[in-house]
Amino acid sequence: MSYRAEYIWIDGTEPTPLLRSKTKIIPSGEEPGIWGFDGSSTNQAPGNASDCVLRPVFVCPDPIRGGDDKLVMCEVLLTDFTPHPTNTRAACAAAAEKYADQEPLFGIEQEYTFLKDGRPLGWPQGGFPGPQGPYYCGVGADEIWGRDIVEAHTKACMDAGLHISGTNAEVMMGQWEFQIGPVAPPQVADELYVARWLLYRIAEDFDVAVTIDPKPMPGDWNGAGAHTNFSTNKMRESYDAIITACEALGKNATEHIENYGAGVERRLTGLHETAPWTEFSYGVSDRGASVRIPWQVEKEGKGYIEDRRPNANCDPYTVTRLIVETCCGALAS
Repeated sequence: MSYRAEYIWIDGTEPTPLLRSKTKIIPSGEEPGIWGFDGSSTNQAPGNASDCVLRPVFVCPDPIRGGDDKLVMCEVLLTDFTPHPTNTRAACAAAAEKYADQEPLFGIEQEYTFLKDGRPLGWPQGGFPGPQGPYYCGVGADEIWGRDIVEAHTKACMDAGLHISGTNAEVMMGQWEFQIGPVAPPQVADELYVARWLLYRIAEDFDVAVTIDPKPMPGDWNGAGAHTNFSTNKMRESYDAIITACEALGKNATEHIENYGAGVERRLTGLHETAPWTEFSYGVSDRGASVRIPWQVEKEGKGYIEDRRPNANCDPYTVTRLIVETCCGALAS
């Protein structure tokens, strides 16, 4: 007897990498091991030295195929087993290990948009839906499109054992969100990538595409982000630590913005519940700030913060690494 293992990895496409996957048949009783792929076909190697290495970092049940089949999230290595230049997980894991004593936790809100024939799902061809307002967390066939895909994806994430913590329809028609966390890095990013892969794969069965473009429709429509909630053990005990983390993010704002996803300037305009990408701010219950402190955190004097700047197309390994290095570095001093 054997089972199927779907090896998933992140390619070298620029400016936003794509997910790739292929299937390996493995004898029962054996764990998924090292494998490889043709990097010349994924923008990760030249044709005359095309071999790249896949090393499993997170394995879970495959909820689509079922049975003993597995999903295998991998990091990409060079043939000398050092991290490939496109491997951002290695640096994330190193930062997480360095500050492990602070017990950092993340919850990431992944927004995305369903597309049909190049337009958001539910939008009339050659026209536009009514203004934004009724679509966020809405109900009814005149306001909600794609719920069947969302329900299938949510169930798949649960069956895979991912830490999915919620879903909701978003502000623009055809736009949705799911949340992963709270989970420590780098696993929170491992799980987010697996959840993204499941979303793309399940949407295939409905003949619908998914985009994580940060501004899929120009004009007076909300963009798509990956709001990143973060805390450490000190932040979960002290409001002073909350403020220290916010101030540290402000001092390092440029590096974060430059690494929060391609096209961040198209989304962070100061409109549609965003702060301008050129400015940094934080505030209590303020969705127009770069970083929001939830009202209950101020009231209780402890908790977490929400960095609202990351794009939907961000690399969660890079985002969580930067937040850990910036905030944990400040809290350690």
